[in-house]
Amino acid sequence: MAKVTIDGKTIEVADGTTILQAARMIGPDVAPPTMCYYSKLKTSGGYCRTCLVEVSKGSEKDPRPMPKLVASCRTTVMDGMEVKNNDSEKVTEARKGVVEFLLLNHPLDCPVCDQAGECHLQDLSYEHGSAKTRTDFERRTFEKIDIGPYVQLHMNRCILCYRCVKVANQITDGRVHGVINRGDHSEISTYVEEAIDNDFSGNVIDVCPVGALTDKTFRFKSRVWFTKPVDAHRNCDKCSGKVVLWYKGEDVLRVTGRKDQWGEVEEFICNTCRFETKKTSDWTIEGPRKLDNHSVISANHYEFLKKPKELTINTVKPLAIEGGNN
Repeated sequence: MAKVTIDGKTIEVADGTTILQAARMIGPDVAPPTMCYYSKLKTSGGYCRTCLVEVSKGSEKDPRPMPKLVASCRTTVMDGMEVKNNDSEKVTEARKGVVEFLLLNHPLDCPVCDQAGECHLQDLSYEHGSAKTRTDFERRTFEKIDIGPYVQLHMNRCILCYRCVKVANQITDGRVHGVINRGDHSEISTYVEEAIDNDFSGNVIDVCPVGALTDKTFRFKSRVWFTKPVDAHRNCDKCSGKVVLWYKGEDVLRVTGRKDQWGEVEEFICNTCRFETKKTSDWTIEGPRKLDNHSVISANHYEFLKKPKELTINTVKPLAIEGGNN
């Protein structure tokens, strides 16, 4: 076991725990943001650098600070380590630079993007970004390609977090897409525009932190904050069948996996549950989805935490009408 202190809060964790995992155990107030790390996917993390932290004390045996900021998702804790996240000016400035780098080629099409309202890059730029960029050149653009009937690829929005590649590689029987080319020409694509049609291909939509991979069956139907998320389940022979139904009126506009407080899917679901069962009669409804107040999706949504008190209506004597009986 090792004791680590993050932003003045100390926790004891098992050996081999990363700084990011320890910070999440303490709580969201000290946990660094992430764009590429995904706890459900092996070897994820280490690409985006948004989780950089400052190690002001290496350990009890070697109290010297680490000379550079480190990626918390790939750095394991040591006994006596002290870490600065929100309390570090170096981290604040570095994170602004990382956000600026991620936005270099990302188009400003939030008003037409289906990911708006639940986009991690929007949150990151609002909380850690700079008001303006220092560069002035043409953004890179890519031709749209068809990768299947369910998933829409917008490579212009991609930040190369590799999540979709890893989820397809680890939970499907054979992925057909990946990162091609090198350097600033790198892009997510399929070889010779092959369609992605395996039973769990829809999960690339859930893991994408931006609007690069979106649900074709949900495109342009509604803003996510106008929908009402409901927990539901069904008996499925391919997956757990535990999902979130997104209603607008009586219509189910889309079906997604259930996500935890870190925005990560708790259990991956199959395409049958996601795309082919959009009737209320197909599901057993559990109740309204509990929403984080931090999310814009919570706007105009509410639920009773306790049974409301019964309202009593007082009988009011009607006013006397002029010329009538009092």
